Amino acid sequence: MKNLSIQFATPRGSLRAVQGVDLDLREGETLGLVGESGSGKSTLALGILRLLPLNGSWTADKISILGQDIASMPEPELSRSVRWVKIAYVPQAAMNALDPLYRVGDQFIETVQAHVKMSREEILKKASTLLEYIGVESSRLHNYPWELSGGQKQRVMIALALILDPKVIILDEPTTALDTIIQAQILELFKQLRTYEKLSSIFISHDISVIANVADKVGVMYAGSLVELATVSQIFENPIHPYTQGLRESVPDVRESRPFNFIRGSPPDLVNPPSGCRFHPRCPYAAEICSKVDPPLEKYAESHYAACHFADKWVKQA
Repeated sequence: MKNLSIQFATPRGSLRAVQGVDLDLREGETLGLVGESGSGKSTLALGILRLLPLNGSWTADKISILGQDIASMPEPELSRSVRWVKIAYVPQAAMNALDPLYRVGDQFIETVQAHVKMSREEILKKASTLLEYIGVESSRLHNYPWELSGGQKQRVMIALALILDPKVIILDEPTTALDTIIQAQILELFKQLRTYEKLSSIFISHDISVIANVADKVGVMYAGSLVELATVSQIFENPIHPYTQGLRESVPDVRESRPFNFIRGSPPDLVNPPSGCRFHPRCPYAAEICSKVDPPLEKYAESHYAACHFADKWVKQA
């Protein structure tokens, strides 16, 4: 993906939700996207699949999967040959994405037949296998969603995303609204799924400690921009961007005696964002240049990119 930007038309003006983001994902790799609510993570995911609401618009130099350009693909072809077939999406609040008036099995049938030709019997057979694989009894295909627990509904949504053997799965906050034990079970399930036919994935979360458990590399988003991109070990051992440092320090760690800290202030108004670096009003290290010039995402170490005027300072301290 090259230079993806997304805007929303609002009564107050254009809201720039995603600004010039570049990303790549390799086979079998998990990219974690982390940032506060409103940072553009979910919008980015919806933009990849062109599932934006009517007031949304996007531009991109390139979006492709396995060499196939999907940025310029007509809508019918995108729905038929990419969505769910090559890239599947588990939405935020996935437990509420299942229709309470339809049995689980019927929802598998409807989803599959919207994209490919497959008999009901074949769909249900494959759905049964998938459900058993992820720890849900296949008999649950005959249940309504309201007869399932929160963890079971989350697992059903993941199975639904995998039903057509996509190459990429996007999971948007898959552990939100689940209790701690179920969260741990879902994260363990996700680790098992990573070996499922070399599945590649984008895992979205506002919790950097969750990302640490599942990702190979991490993209840190702030106010619609990608401010740091690195391997998971680089992000936790040597975070370069002050925002990433703040996210890391805001998570208590029982193994360390370091003081608990948090990021002061609130994310900016994306209709009227601040000039220069969007993080500078909250950054403890901001200088005059930060309010005037928006720093580009630049490479500072192997596989480590950051958008900060003073990134060299943090690299030297590693």
